[in-house]
Amino acid sequence: MSDTLSKERRSWNMSRIRSMNTAPEQYVRSMLYRRGYRYRLNVKTLPGSPDIVLQKYRLVIFVHGCFWHRHENCKLAATPKQNATFWQSKFEQNIKRDQSNQQRLKEMGWRVCIVWECQIEAMTEKILSELVALGC
Repeated sequence: MSDTLSKERRSWNMSRIRSMNTAPEQYVRSMLYRRGYRYRLNVKTLPGSPDIVLQKYRLVIFVHGCFWHRHENCKLAATPKQNATFWQSKFEQNIKRDQSNQQRLKEMGWRVCIVWECQIEAMTEKILSELVALGC
């Protein structure tokens, strides 16, 4: 099935996809704050500009969208049928960049935690608190 939107409309739609302050990020931040954790957001001096940085615990948290970061075996990580070559290349670059950033952070002494978009609803404050304590 071909794209039913014009190129201009598709471009406009894609421009509205946010990379910061997404609903899943805001939910995780809200739970952390209620539990008494204080954090910084999108620290540009760290590889990958982690979504949440808990300096005191040397912990960074990335809140990944399942589609863009390719959560394995997740129904939200479906690959578009149109322009499949482009999307496959895009996803591979995202995965490589994520792995590289995580490795660099670990080499710098940071613990890295990934929270997936599909896991947010099932996450309770207790689970999140335990993740921080354990460093994921």
